[in-house]
Amino acid sequence: MERVRIRVIVHGVVQGVFFRDTCRRTALDHGAAGWVRNLPDGTVEAVFEGDAKAVAHMVDWAHHGPPGASVVRVQLHEERPEALGGFEVLG
Repeated sequence: MERVRIRVIVHGVVQGVFFRDTCRRTALDHGAAGWVRNLPDGTVEAVFEGDAKAVAHMVDWAHHGPPGASVVRVQLHEERPEALGGFEVLG
């Protein structure tokens, strides 16, 4: 099974709406590894790594986020997998 890794930057009303915690729980439920954090400009950055199906699910999820979020745009960046395990909420 090939591992893939996608880094996303999520724009819109995405801070203060439980985006990071819901992202962590959703990733763990779907078998994706990685991390998520708020950025100073009001966006959220996340890395999703794992099998293609799990990562695709998380990328789709990032386009709407949790209830209360209003996602305007999602930037996607393919990266080389780093064999991450687990899923963390950073800073």
